[in-house]
Amino acid sequence: MQVTWKPSRWWQAGNVFTRRNLRNSGPWLIFLCAVLGAGIGLVVVALHELVGLLHAAAFHLAPGRRLSAGIGLARFSVLTVPPLGGLGLGLFRIAVGRWRRREIVDPIEANAMRGGQMSLLDSARLALTTVISNAAGASVGMEAAYSQMGSGLLSRFGQVVRLRRRDLRIFVGAGAAAAISAAFNAPLAGAFYAFELVLGSYNAATLAQIAVASMAGSLVVRALVRIEPIFHVHMAIGVPDWLYAVFAVLGVAAAPLAVGTMRLVAILEVSFRRLPLPAWLRPAAGGAAVSLIALAFPQVLGSGQGAIQAQLDAPWQLAPLAGLLIAKVMASALSIGAGFRGGLFSSSLLMGCLFGELAGRLATLAVPAMAVHETTFMLVGMGAVAAGIIGAPVTMVLLALEMTGSFPVSLAVFVGVVVCSAIVRHTFGFSFSTWRFHLRGMPITGAEDVGWLAELTVGRLMRPPRVVPAGMPLSQLRAEIPPGPLRTVFVVDAAGDYLGRIDTAAIHDPDLDDALPGLVALDLASHRGQYLLPNHEVRHALGRFLEWVVEELPVLAAETDRRPIGLLTEPYALRRYSQELESRAGGAIGMPEPAGGHRE
Repeated sequence: MQVTWKPSRWWQAGNVFTRRNLRNSGPWLIFLCAVLGAGIGLVVVALHELVGLLHAAAFHLAPGRRLSAGIGLARFSVLTVPPLGGLGLGLFRIAVGRWRRREIVDPIEANAMRGGQMSLLDSARLALTTVISNAAGASVGMEAAYSQMGSGLLSRFGQVVRLRRRDLRIFVGAGAAAAISAAFNAPLAGAFYAFELVLGSYNAATLAQIAVASMAGSLVVRALVRIEPIFHVHMAIGVPDWLYAVFAVLGVAAAPLAVGTMRLVAILEVSFRRLPLPAWLRPAAGGAAVSLIALAFPQVLGSGQGAIQAQLDAPWQLAPLAGLLIAKVMASALSIGAGFRGGLFSSSLLMGCLFGELAGRLATLAVPAMAVHETTFMLVGMGAVAAGIIGAPVTMVLLALEMTGSFPVSLAVFVGVVVCSAIVRHTFGFSFSTWRFHLRGMPITGAEDVGWLAELTVGRLMRPPRVVPAGMPLSQLRAEIPPGPLRTVFVVDAAGDYLGRIDTAAIHDPDLDDALPGLVALDLASHRGQYLLPNHEVRHALGRFLEWVVEELPVLAAETDRRPIGLLTEPYALRRYSQELESRAGGAIGMPEPAGGHRE
């Protein structure tokens, strides 16, 4: 008898294969990360080329020119494109908002709160708004679009094949790694971007998946279009040992710039909201402000990659250099504050480059022999400021290593990065991404998985309670509840509402024998205000046990529905909480926190 396979049967067979081979096979997951990482490389190429074409058309760029190099830009384009682009962005948001209003979940939030679940449609929406923003000349980078699309694609694939929570989070990190690697032609930096920002830790079990995705994304880009690195250094650089102390001081000075930039973004966001303008017009107003700055400093337009290379090739004089640094900080803060979408990765690298160059010029004025080290000052400033803002110190060190191929320079960048990151973490407590979460009232301090805490609720841990009516005589209580493992009973009224609890030891207290005929359950009930609700997190429950010095608590249906529906004991809650912590921390080697320490 011939068997005819229908598409549904093929699908069912695929599901069996998926569950048995993908979810439980490390090699298959690694292979998939490699294939999907290569696909993300293609996405990055497409977005990069699209923005390049839009820049060339809008600003009449000569072939091979980058917008932020600021060379040959017509004043009319500088004045009109950013505000018109902002208007187009506002209108696009109105159109999209009619059918999709929800907030877009980025990779960090997805891994911290949602177990790696992201919407591919929302990721594409963010990528499109970032393309519009960057094409308009807003002072932001495309990294947000790249990492969002990379993470969104792998998250969606992982959801289709029903990956476990842990594996789905790794896939989100692998997508971001492939995207950043392809964008900057830097596979090491891309991999550690994922470890530091998207996963929140380095784990040997995740290394292969992240690494192959990062390498695949970079190799595809190199094979297809050879996207240039963010900068080239065309000279050998030596760093004497005594200069490392100077770079530590540079890291100290970079911290206020990083913190000030992040705070300025928040201030300008509030300021734009207070303007008597509808929300859809704010990007146009911000674009007009950026245009005015760009008339004097056209290098503030775009992400800043072209301006970095221009500064490395032909540094400016002291006064224009300081002006460009201030202009770039203002333009980036205005762009994001007004509602343009994009990242601060490339922009913070330019800020740091200008800051380091400015510091190097001032050092040369004091000690003319320092002139030969000005390029190193630029690279150290670049890494330090970017690490303070982005919150990825190891990523910045590896980016410097991959771009220069110089270990002494990378060590110098390491010194500045460590000092700046430590100061920002202990005085401010946030990176740019976690600062944004803080302003939205979200309790996220990094990509470490805290979403499981919201899932480990009292309602999941409770067991059925033993309840007794308030009027039950004590003699009957003693008959129905003998001494034994049951430690607590809950007293309810005629409507079933909670009135208090009774320790079973008190029911059989010999001191009550004389008063036995006249006592009822309500006479022994106490602590009516001590209870839990099903939606309370386990940490909240543990805090209540400690505060009230009890080992068992009732679980009521709701604040307005006081029926006891469960019982939770402290030993069981503590055991489950500890098990979950161990299962998630097992094998993890902590990386420097994207943001931690001090909290406001």
